[in-house]
Amino acid sequence: MLGEQANWVRNVRAAQGHAVIRHGAAHEVELVEVPPGERAPILRRYVEVAPGARPHVPVPPRAPLTDFERIAADFPVFKVDGLGQAPQA
Repeated sequence: MLGEQANWVRNVRAAQGHAVIRHGAAHEVELVEVPPGERAPILRRYVEVAPGARPHVPVPPRAPLTDFERIAADFPVFKVDGLGQAPQA
């Protein structure tokens, strides 16, 4: 949520999207970057449900989707693939 220069974004890209999510058991996942043209509805929903994100995103939660489209390229969004699958041995 802190933009292109956030360490977590750099780490995901350096690892080519490979990650392990630990919630009880470890799950190997791939984080796939969502293209900027598809981010606006995701970002709008995110600021609606995550109050802690609001100070970092310069658009109010109920703003028109076009406002989110204007900032979408500045806020990386990743889709989690493979969640719920058993880790590879």
